[in-house]
Amino acid sequence: MGQVTLRGVHKRFGATEVIRGVDLEVRDGEFLVFVGPSGCGKSTLLRMIAGLEDISSGDLLIDGLRANDVRPADRGAAMVFQSYALYPHMTVAENMGFALKMAGVAKAEREAQVARTAETLRITELLQRLPKELSGGQRQRVAIGRAIVRKPKVFLFDEPLSNLDAALRVNMRIELARLHKELGTTMVYVTHDQVEAMTLGDRIAVFNKGRIEQIGAPLTLYQQPANEFVAGFLGAPRINLVDAPAATAEPAHAALWALLHGGRADARRAGLRPEHLHLAAAGQGVPARVELVEQLGDSAIVHLRVAGVQDALVAKAGAAEGALPAGAEVGLQPDLAAAMAFDAEGRRLP
Repeated sequence: MGQVTLRGVHKRFGATEVIRGVDLEVRDGEFLVFVGPSGCGKSTLLRMIAGLEDISSGDLLIDGLRANDVRPADRGAAMVFQSYALYPHMTVAENMGFALKMAGVAKAEREAQVARTAETLRITELLQRLPKELSGGQRQRVAIGRAIVRKPKVFLFDEPLSNLDAALRVNMRIELARLHKELGTTMVYVTHDQVEAMTLGDRIAVFNKGRIEQIGAPLTLYQQPANEFVAGFLGAPRINLVDAPAATAEPAHAALWALLHGGRADARRAGLRPEHLHLAAAGQGVPARVELVEQLGDSAIVHLRVAGVQDALVAKAGAAEGALPAGAEVGLQPDLAAAMAFDAEGRRLP
């Protein structure tokens, strides 16, 4: 079992409150991702679950038992940090087995557990190497292995892939997903990278200023964000946001708003993701001008300016469609079924 429950959890550093009344149920065996901008409190909350930070108020329960005052080593949680924190003078096998040695596990059993874990992580051939002889991806596998051998109820990952290059990050994401499927253990994973969040999580909790803005399945959050913050944080490129026009607005701005806000009287801002903003020939749809095209090979990111709209808009297009020079005049045809409207408080309107 590895169920984690947070009830009204707060964290204060002096007069500064960094976690503001979080209620959360982490289901047994799920992969839950905490995502949000730097300073939003996601790593602090993870450290509170691990016992590395005290809980100012509220309750933490692990498998139904209150764990606020339980020592970190006795909580049944194992943490993998952003820095690998391997002992440089120990071999891989010694690093992975060190916690078991400190717990008094017999040498034969210790070596057997390390061997089984190394096979799972595909690092058996590395067991006699020192950390300095490993690549970044290999070191991260060792750090994960050190957590696995303890057979915890809950794995806690604090941005474990942030020190790796782009290719290794992709490979390690695949490895972590495979590992979760094989072990079936509860995993809580902190990242600021929304791609990691979308690809790894069974559910995602989006944090902002010490609170959870929304929690749910990745596609649910992407397609049905509760508010403007969630809509803007998830998705690359970011969602296009258009403010309600003034009475004297440019005709193009007014035309785009009329399409996007769906006639909702309370709407103060409308949103549309780049893949739902389609390019057409000049004279068709809402007039716009191309500012920049980013060619990605199989597709293109087209930055556009609509007269009167404060921010540039972004459209995802095919590589051929994106073969446009800066300054070209085009038309925009939004997919109206995918448009979102937000009220003055930033809440998404039904």
